[in-house]
Amino acid sequence: MDSITQVYKRVFINDIDSFVSKCIAKLLSKNTLEADGTVWPHNYRVVGTTSSDSEEHRPYLVEAYIRPKREKILQKLMECDIIIYNITQHPDQVEEARWAVTALHDKKSNFQQTKMFILISTVMTWACSEPINSEEVELPFTDEDFRRRKAHPNFKKHLELEKMVAKMGKTDRMLFSTYVVVSGLQYGMGEQAFHLFFKMSWLGQENEIPVFGDGTNIVPTIHVSDLASVIKKIIEHQPKPYYLVAVDYSNNTMEDIVKTIACALGLGKIRRKPFEEAFLKQDLSIMDIDLLQVNLCMEGGHLKELFCVQWLCEFGLVENIELVVEEYRQNRGLLPIRMCVLGPPAVGKSRVCMQICDHYKLHHIRLNETISETISNLEYFVRNTLSDAENEDSTSAIEAQDLLNIFKDHIEQNGGFLDDQVLVKVMMDKLMSNPCKNQGFVLDGFPKTYEQAKELFHVEDHESEEKSYLISYCNKKILPEFVICLDASDSFLKDQVINLSEKLVQEKKYEQEHFLQVLAKYREKIMEEESIINYFEDLDIHPILIEITSLNTPDSQLLMHSICERVGKPRNYGESNQKVQEEVMMLTESVKKADKEQKEMEEAKQRSAHWEMWTKTLEEKRQWEVQQLEVLSIPMKTYLTEHIITTVSQGLVACGSAWPEDPLDFLAEYLIKNHP
Repeated sequence: MDSITQVYKRVFINDIDSFVSKCIAKLLSKNTLEADGTVWPHNYRVVGTTSSDSEEHRPYLVEAYIRPKREKILQKLMECDIIIYNITQHPDQVEEARWAVTALHDKKSNFQQTKMFILISTVMTWACSEPINSEEVELPFTDEDFRRRKAHPNFKKHLELEKMVAKMGKTDRMLFSTYVVVSGLQYGMGEQAFHLFFKMSWLGQENEIPVFGDGTNIVPTIHVSDLASVIKKIIEHQPKPYYLVAVDYSNNTMEDIVKTIACALGLGKIRRKPFEEAFLKQDLSIMDIDLLQVNLCMEGGHLKELFCVQWLCEFGLVENIELVVEEYRQNRGLLPIRMCVLGPPAVGKSRVCMQICDHYKLHHIRLNETISETISNLEYFVRNTLSDAENEDSTSAIEAQDLLNIFKDHIEQNGGFLDDQVLVKVMMDKLMSNPCKNQGFVLDGFPKTYEQAKELFHVEDHESEEKSYLISYCNKKILPEFVICLDASDSFLKDQVINLSEKLVQEKKYEQEHFLQVLAKYREKIMEEESIINYFEDLDIHPILIEITSLNTPDSQLLMHSICERVGKPRNYGESNQKVQEEVMMLTESVKKADKEQKEMEEAKQRSAHWEMWTKTLEEKRQWEVQQLEVLSIPMKTYLTEHIITTVSQGLVACGSAWPEDPLDFLAEYLIKNHP
């Protein structure tokens, strides 16, 4: 390989950020793995046009041209060896593709080497074709029938372009070869026309997913990665036929597809609705609505005969729904967030769980509510099924009745409680439900013990020579990603209970003696070697420890902010970007306000402490000065007492007795006469 000079082919793809074009670009940019294990570097350099102004990183792209003028596009087309135009998504690309193939055809005499033009069109150019009947059996359309095709009224321009591309490739195939690839409805990698059904099932906002029309129409489909593989095979093999049908071997009806999606992501219920209601769905474009109405049975004969396509989903969406659903979740970023909130009684677990669920759009799983819901569902199912003797689900209803009896027996035998085995079964069924698997959940105070966690998450013990290890036989679909452990001092928890209303105390069974027993039991359990905290630690799920205080309460924005920093952004459809930004701004402002208030409180405390210290220092200094003055005045007091005060006092007494006209002169004369 080192001795071979790598020759790169330059590939142009229009509308590079669109669903199909992006997938083709990514495939052409990947290295090739041969059957013998040899890895060959890709020999394609992909460029393309885009209407996006964002500085998005596209590792599969060499250059991106943002809304270029046609003069620049033609210049770039002339530099490329392969030109791929995808017209399956945006109708405005039809006119650009017509101009591009015409401009290239006119300049073919200037080509330095052979150029290949591939048009990716849609099966809607066949939508009104007359079926082929043989011995009263309707045969599928194949590539050979392309001359008999009739387009849907909204896709006549697509058909005209197909014919033009095919015609221009016939004039001189050595210089300018053209291919038309008619694609079935693409699915996978995040979805396109079927996205509405995936979204509705994932959100679970409607119990029944609509099937527009009678649902019996056969929809030709192909996984978008398989379509990209077909394009790559055409580039590599340059087959003689110039018109190829790219569809898988499924021939599923619309009802089959919607039912499969609803079962994989939702409750599995569908309802037929008039096709006119499809126009009320904002997620469906006019082109999508036309695509969902198509009724064609097609086969891609050339794909099987000319080259071996390495199929990802050879037999369609229904047969490969698990793979498609996983791609949908990964590409849309719709990954569930699984959390568990633990802590002592009265610490505020439920309030924290509610805030988390509200922010991340998760399901709040509480033990008592889950048990009540399970019993209610069983009673409803039994009541509505056993009443109909001809119901196909009568056997399931009998099993449900048996399970309901087991619940009731356990509750009676355990004084109103279920034992751990039944509790774990109920919680596991809840966590394995599609809503919890789709959006995620927050477990509120469950599991409480090491044993419950071990049973719930399917962890097995394996003995080694040194010690017992918990190894990875976990049900990762329900194992929490994040564990939040709240804690608070016993005095704080007691104050919380004291401040509760009598009704809440009765509901939560927080009577003084019982609460203290439950709290002591929790403290004892959490200190054991096989504690619930250590269970998660053994699985490398390190709990987020949060201390609840009077400043950091369960309702505090600071607490929620610290949780969001650790967990990250929501992973769902959520609200509009503007609303999300508003919520983020509000949360940021709340956090800033709380920080400011806390800072002001700290500054006030510091000022108070400084004022007290300053006042104390001033008082001490004043007392010291007084003492110093008293010490300095002692000699003077002694002198005055001994030499002046006695004579002056006698003079004043004499003055008071004589009442002279001038007291001062009288006193002066008295002092002179009686000076000692």
